Amino acid sequence: MLSSPKFKSRLPWALEENIDTNFFQLNEGLKSIRRQIGEETYAQLIALSDKMRAHFEADPEDKTEDGLKGRDCIDEMIELLRASRRRKAPRPPG
Repeated sequence: MLSSPKFKSRLPWALEENIDTNFFQLNEGLKSIRRQIGEETYAQLIALSDKMRAHFEADPEDKTEDGLKGRDCIDEMIELLRASRRRKAPRPPG
């Protein structure tokens, strides 16, 4: 994550890929795990997704602090997902 994503596919045969399709995929992925992570975590992740998109749209060339703020949102999302997984992890018999 040294630079902001460009939201363009590098594959010549890929379907149209842009910021809309990327965030649609992200949000649909979050929707698919909604029951496992719980409503509160899901709401936090969707809010971070919206915030991240706004930052990346504000800095498509990665020249301002918005790109960094968007990448910070990714880190926050990862931490939320990790914390959710730790809460749900089965305890070893003991």
